[in-house]
Amino acid sequence: MSLAAAAAPKPLTVAAATKKAVAVLKGTSTVEGVVTLTQEDEGPTTVNVRITGLTPGPHGFHLHEFGDTTNGCISTGAHFNPKNLTHGAPEDEVRHAGDLGNIIANADGVAEATIVDSQIPLTGPNAVIGRALVVHELEDDLGKGGHELSLSTGNAGGRLACGVVGLTPV
Repeated sequence: MSLAAAAAPKPLTVAAATKKAVAVLKGTSTVEGVVTLTQEDEGPTTVNVRITGLTPGPHGFHLHEFGDTTNGCISTGAHFNPKNLTHGAPEDEVRHAGDLGNIIANADGVAEATIVDSQIPLTGPNAVIGRALVVHELEDDLGKGGHELSLSTGNAGGRLACGVVGLTPV
């Protein structure tokens, strides 16, 4: 057996391809939270959200294109939109990949939600690692509000807190 053959790497076999990521959301206010993202193989991504310090009621929740927080949440750019579509609801065919709808804060200002979405993978060309999750001040009208911002942002208002999505051990 030649030395080259002995040194050749063996192909890796992966039994379970579970991927996991986390984003710690912080803002200029008391709003903060932790979001975990998990994906099994090539299936949809499960997003577990827990955010505190919100006003009670619905708040737009989106994945933005950049993981840049040098100028606070404003430098995270627009909603992640690799297909160049208009804003919509998570269940709509025409939507930004980053359109994750609304999370609802209870009377104590705590929003807990589980979102399952197939447009925000943790690997591949449209991977969300390195992008930012943002919670907004107002309810997302899901592109149906008739406001001039409905089809771009859902008219969800200011950015209360954001966090960069990063890999974490499974």
